[in-house]
Amino acid sequence: MLTRTYVTGFSLVELMVAMVISLFLTLGVFAMFSMSATNVTTTGQYNQLQENGRIALAIMSPDIEQVAFFGDVTGTDFIPGTNTTVTGVIATDCVGGGLNNATLPNNQPAHFRRIWGYEAGVSGQSVSCVNDAIEDTDVIQIKRLVGPAGATSGFRVATTSSEIVFFGAAADPALINERVWEYQHHIYFIQNLNGVPVLSRKALSETGMNNEEQLVEGIENMRILYGYDDDGDDTADSYLPVENVTDMMWDNQSFQRIVAVKIFLLVRTVDQDSSYTNDITYELGDKELGPFNDHFRRKVLSTTILLENPVLIRN
Repeated sequence: MLTRTYVTGFSLVELMVAMVISLFLTLGVFAMFSMSATNVTTTGQYNQLQENGRIALAIMSPDIEQVAFFGDVTGTDFIPGTNTTVTGVIATDCVGGGLNNATLPNNQPAHFRRIWGYEAGVSGQSVSCVNDAIEDTDVIQIKRLVGPAGATSGFRVATTSSEIVFFGAAADPALINERVWEYQHHIYFIQNLNGVPVLSRKALSETGMNNEEQLVEGIENMRILYGYDDDGDDTADSYLPVENVTDMMWDNQSFQRIVAVKIFLLVRTVDQDSSYTNDITYELGDKELGPFNDHFRRKVLSTTILLENPVLIRN
């Protein structure tokens, strides 16, 4: 006797219901994955902003803090033919504003500037070796000796308690009780490299200002306020943008010494995020930037640097 076996299964309606449920589950999983990916991108970019800004300030702060350090003659005027001798040669120099603002002191009737700055494309003056700084960003120039004493390379300087000799790669002048240091002239500025803003630095080598270093990507703008002391108490009485700093302040005359610097950095991500639109206005000290209405995230970081070696009061 033949026995028939019937196999039961899903009906067409049941299959359609199952497919719809599966579709909703798949969409839910995809939405969760998309949100997770977006959060990872956002978190990664904010971490990048914080880290790049922190590195930039960590490079600049200790360098600027020691501006005007000149060993045993820190705080004194450099007068060629009296207490200053220049035998080193600067083949490619970076000359800034003022009468006495090259890498090495000269015979002009003006104080040798240890610190100076300007706003690219806005100020009437600039350093001769920087022609690609992004407009509306600040540039700062500093000069100092680099410790410890006993330098055997770089552009070298010999000091005693009453004399300084800039001799570079020439023969050591062998002054009595001398100490030999490396001399550094740095210029910090922001340039555009293939669409990416970069904090860069010009630096002195044994022969001239021919070293250019790209330090940190994503530094889009820099604003610097200069704190000056007008009563000789070593405390900044006011912080001024570069356009309000006078020649007397740069030269530290008539009790107007620059004793501190406030730096504001606008840091931008290297890559865009198409899911984000930046409509924020940012404050960099005394000026506002934005809204940019683009797809880059940004963050402002700032610090105040107290200068350890302000020039002595000049009447």
